Amino acid sequence: MKAVLILISSCLAGYKVRYDGSAATNKLAVWLVTHGQAITMCPEIMAGFDIPRLSAEIVGGTAREVLAGQATVKEIDGNNVTDKYIFGADLVLKIANENHVTAAFLKDGSPSCGNCRVYDGTFAGKKVSGKGITAEILAKNNIKTFSDTELSVANVMPYLDDEAKRNLRNTIL
Repeated sequence: MKAVLILISSCLAGYKVRYDGSAATNKLAVWLVTHGQAITMCPEIMAGFDIPRLSAEIVGGTAREVLAGQATVKEIDGNNVTDKYIFGADLVLKIANENHVTAAFLKDGSPSCGNCRVYDGTFAGKKVSGKGITAEILAKNNIKTFSDTELSVANVMPYLDDEAKRNLRNTIL
């Protein structure tokens, strides 16, 4: 069996696991999963959060600062959930390593999966440049991270096996 090389946020593959119980379905993500080229994960669900759940944001710094103990992840009600976010990210890294993952396409904006932008910690709907906890841990461990806005045929091609490349070229998404 071919080693899986791509990791996809579960919500991008159509699973209703986002904090509000919705999905963020991306046709290419679904194709990758259904054609055996990707595995899905949701670090928040893996950490034991419910669906739906309270929104959470990185407060007082960046994901890197969270990992260094200098910032936190808090829910909108002020509950500190930092340890659960780190736990979920560590589980994702373990699964990624076991499956020889070299690239991850993650839902941007999330305090876990954000790759380019995350919410600023004020719960006012404002985004800032930065990574979520899972994206930071994956990148630190030499896994190339992309946001869902970067999920394109051109960006996934280097991570596919030859048969999948041929099949994807012949597929209209």
